[in-house]
Amino acid sequence: MLMIGLAGTTLATSEHAWLTAPGVSGVVLFSRNFSSREQLMALVDAIREVGGDDMLIAVDQEGGPVQRFREGFTRLPPLSAIGAVYDRDPHDAIRLAEEHAWVMSSELRASGVDFSFAPVVDLARGNAAIGTRAFHADPVVAAELAQAYVRGMHLGGMAAVLKHFPGHGSVAVDTHKATAVDPRPLDEIRRDDLVPFVEGMAAHAEAVMVAHVIYPAVDAQPAGFSRRWIEGILRGELGFNGAVISDDISMAAAGAAGGAAARVAAHLEAGCDLVLACFPDVVDEAIAAVQGRAATAPERLAALRGAVASTWEGLTDNPQRDRFIARITALLAVEGHTPA
Repeated sequence: MLMIGLAGTTLATSEHAWLTAPGVSGVVLFSRNFSSREQLMALVDAIREVGGDDMLIAVDQEGGPVQRFREGFTRLPPLSAIGAVYDRDPHDAIRLAEEHAWVMSSELRASGVDFSFAPVVDLARGNAAIGTRAFHADPVVAAELAQAYVRGMHLGGMAAVLKHFPGHGSVAVDTHKATAVDPRPLDEIRRDDLVPFVEGMAAHAEAVMVAHVIYPAVDAQPAGFSRRWIEGILRGELGFNGAVISDDISMAAAGAAGGAAARVAAHLEAGCDLVLACFPDVVDEAIAAVQGRAATAPERLAALRGAVASTWEGLTDNPQRDRFIARITALLAVEGHTPA
């Protein structure tokens, strides 16, 4: 039910009780939990030693501005760089999306991390929080690249998480900082923002992350708190049977439900399978909020566990990986960055 955040680069004794608490299914890692690949692998081992082998471990490793692990990992360009390639060479862009996904996922899997919250399939229409994280403004292009990215993640041994359902790219406000309201009618959202999600689900993405955005033409509650969006549209209309994951309960836009416990309860009652409590200061309250609640469908969580992975040595001894890295890091020069 819960994926929680930890404080630092080692597992604190006080955090052991969190990992063994009923309802805690996994850990979300951030830059604050990372100093090197070797340290990361030691932390992953410590988490599983305390929490058990089934404890899910995830991170945001999208590329561009959102890449939590950098030193020792390939510097990944933002997804918008792939969308820019699509405008001149669609076939090459599809290859790059698959390669970007494979490099990202295979490096994380070789480090013991189960999955990344990726890909972003929001439309690149000016949202402050999304920006270069999105492939493209055109829903058809975004959908084609989303499918390619899901394929690449699967080849890398990783489940895919489409975000932020039903689409965060067409509203300007950053939900980390304020309440976001998208007034468009459902038919317009279906025609535009839902298209990449539908195609990503057709490629067998295992999970969807829901946005903290309010779509008042559909429901007065943010999508993550809305049974209409989750049970009615995502599961009922679109037929999605994978895991539904909340965005972080500490974001400002989640405040519509009240305090941390109320936010957890609202997400679960709307139909979320996993709720993200990313900051240590809310973990105790989040854990208390899930006590006595029915467990998440185990098959949905099992689908998020990483496949058997190569060792890091085996991964790096792979000429195909070298070719992929050369191609995707070349996009950084176009974006004005220097590859790490």
